[in-house]
Amino acid sequence: MDAEILRSVSRSFYLSIRFLPAQLREPIALAYVLARTTDTVADTAQISGNVRMETLKLLSNGIQGTASRDVVVGLIASFVSLQRNVSERQLLESLPDCLTCLEGMEHADRNDIRLLLEKIARGQMLDLQRFDNPQEIRALNTAAELDEYTYLVAGCVGEFWTRLCFRHVRQFSILTEDEMLALGKRYGMALQLINVLRDAGSDLRAGRCYFPEHELTAVHLTPSQILSEPERFQPIYRIWLEKAKAGLTSGMEYSRAIQNRRVRAATVLPALIGARTLALLNASGLAALQQTVKVARSEVRAMILSLALTLASRRRIDAIFDRAKL
Repeated sequence: MDAEILRSVSRSFYLSIRFLPAQLREPIALAYVLARTTDTVADTAQISGNVRMETLKLLSNGIQGTASRDVVVGLIASFVSLQRNVSERQLLESLPDCLTCLEGMEHADRNDIRLLLEKIARGQMLDLQRFDNPQEIRALNTAAELDEYTYLVAGCVGEFWTRLCFRHVRQFSILTEDEMLALGKRYGMALQLINVLRDAGSDLRAGRCYFPEHELTAVHLTPSQILSEPERFQPIYRIWLEKAKAGLTSGMEYSRAIQNRRVRAATVLPALIGARTLALLNASGLAALQQTVKVARSEVRAMILSLALTLASRRRIDAIFDRAKL
């Protein structure tokens, strides 16, 4: 797996994965790069939604080993020139190497990666179905649909991480595998919910509203009115902020249970960044819908340095988490 590609498509994930022992780095990095590849296909707006859907299905089948590798690689190659971002072009160009790497994985790791990617691609395809007209702002119908989405694109990542760590890391956790699977699922869903909250404004401008229509209807608000009447939307937004905070609590419980300090550091970093993101969103108030809220790189570097210097002690990660929430 080319570390430069991983670093170019996600700086924070690249920094986090560097903490991991070698036996975890390759399968986790490969799963991430494949997920970013399917995401890039789903987000190529120059291509019609129907074509993206069919391409995503074929790519998913290629990852599962049920479609011709040459056909999949050839089709994805047609998407390369459409990427404005150099890193995204390089990501798609790396697909043949990624598929080769996947075939060379040990059986259990390969199966877990395929199970994960099947779920992620299903979530991406649901998105294409639900938001097939960018000229019209559509909302999810219920909170259950939002939960389904956050599970398919991120909650299942927590489960994948857990299975991999129990298989490869001796005495991984002080909790049972079932307990860690449940916490990991809630942790991943919370991280995706934070993305939904952070990107709410840009998603609305692209025709996507992840906030349940029945909640909007209860306050006599339509998805198209959110940006023009944010004051009425604010109570709904804050309810989901609180749900994300609760999910991060599961992430901290998950991280504290990990005995290997390097794995604990890699696992807890997204929760620390997530807590800081929620604090910034909370402080931004209504302005969060009109501006990009992002944790400064200097803050992320400070978190990483603190984790490294203290060997990710449980007391230290709690202190960083508490400070991030301010």
